[in-house]
Amino acid sequence: MVHQIRNACKYVVWKDRKEFSADMKLIYTAPTKQAAEAALRDFAEKWESKYSYAIKSWRDNWDELTVFFEFPLEIRKIIYTTNLIENLNGKIRKYTKNKMSFPTDDAVLKSVYLALKEATKKW
Repeated sequence: MVHQIRNACKYVVWKDRKEFSADMKLIYTAPTKQAAEAALRDFAEKWESKYSYAIKSWRDNWDELTVFFEFPLEIRKIIYTTNLIENLNGKIRKYTKNKMSFPTDDAVLKSVYLALKEATKKW
């Protein structure tokens, strides 16, 4: 979803971006697929005359994007962006970067396990 948002915003001039993004947010934060379709229609009515390529991008990718709405709202908040995944990868890297080499594959697995165990304490 974040890639679709970025792709749509690349067609928008800076002065319209805040309002455009706020209107677009109503699509991907909609509680259901039907509500998202209605939000997309409203969004298109308002912006299509000015940013037709951005609207076309949403319509062309709609079938792939609607898979997003099959997940519960709590899960959608997590998968909307990759920030959580990148954060976890950073924590794992923190534990493994100081080692120049590991004696065995099990040693790597143990190090990653400990990094994950440490990361879950903050959850």
